[in-house]
Amino acid sequence: MRSIWNGAISFGLVSIPIKLVNATESHSISFRQIHLSDGGRVRYRKVCELDGEEVSAAEIGKGYEEADGSIIPITDEDLARLPIATAKTIEIVSFVPADDIDPLQMDAAYYLAANGATAAKPYTLLREALKRSRKVAIAKYALRGRERLGMLRVVDDVIAMHGLLWPDEIRAPEGVAPEGTVSVREAELDLADALMATLGEVEMESLHDDYRDAVEAMVAAKAGGAFEPSEAVVEPAGGQVIDLMAALEKSVREAKASRGEGGSHAGAGAEAEVTPIRRKPAAAPKAVGGKKSTAAGKKAAPAATKSTAAATKSTAAKSTSAKKKTTAATGAAARKTTAAKTAKVTAKKTAAPRKRTSA
Repeated sequence: MRSIWNGAISFGLVSIPIKLVNATESHSISFRQIHLSDGGRVRYRKVCELDGEEVSAAEIGKGYEEADGSIIPITDEDLARLPIATAKTIEIVSFVPADDIDPLQMDAAYYLAANGATAAKPYTLLREALKRSRKVAIAKYALRGRERLGMLRVVDDVIAMHGLLWPDEIRAPEGVAPEGTVSVREAELDLADALMATLGEVEMESLHDDYRDAVEAMVAAKAGGAFEPSEAVVEPAGGQVIDLMAALEKSVREAKASRGEGGSHAGAGAEAEVTPIRRKPAAAPKAVGGKKSTAAGKKAAPAATKSTAAATKSTAAKSTSAKKKTTAATGAAARKTTAAKTAKVTAKKTAAPRKRTSA
């Protein structure tokens, strides 16, 4: 890789000759401006305002414009003579935990390569010291006509440097957060946690630019004369959230189905009906850390309700059957007792006239 800057890392009294190499590259597709009527290329020409003549790159220099519009010429030699210690040196000023760096400050990334055999030992020393301390180095350096802030860290066996924005270049997020007070329920947080867990992690290397692939395919098709434009299928943008809990539950189900975790019906394509959430008004909230996932609880609730209903029906049926048996037995005993009493009375009445006749 071609170096874009040569200098040294200043590590106390240790000087490490290094070369600066770009660590990133852009793969975005760029377009040219053309004249629509004939397809001719449209170019920008640099013209001097005083004489109207087009000037070449070799004739163009730097200048600082003052408030009254006058220009003060600035040469590269003027900039090189500035009393800046970081003109050719990456000067380490401190070592801090990586968590102390706000990602908002991150800018361009570079690899620092040891420049020559004599640089190998001090380069390796700094690299291993950064590894063992689990810290990053904060440094100042000058590049492209200005002093910059940087962060040195270890990537594999290489020292990488991230350009950092100066603290006063970070804007305060005023007026960005939602206005008013917005409350979030624990159940909603539980479902959000369940959705995050279901989506899981991703291999960063597997991510790619689908838009770039589509543009490249379109360009290739148009170049071959086989391009047939088709209307893109655009998913409708989300409108007002009517039921946040239902949306979260549905998102969890769809995420599980996409990962093959939704059961045999997960890939059927039909959307499952969202089960309304019902809670007892007097139920005391459980501790967040100790309770099970609300999403799992909600799935188990309908099954538990069905089971309870079935048990209640079974108990009622058994009770009714027992009552019927008891009533039948009581009725049979009562009928037997009545029949016995009737037979005894009839026998007495029949025996009495017989006594009078014999007298």
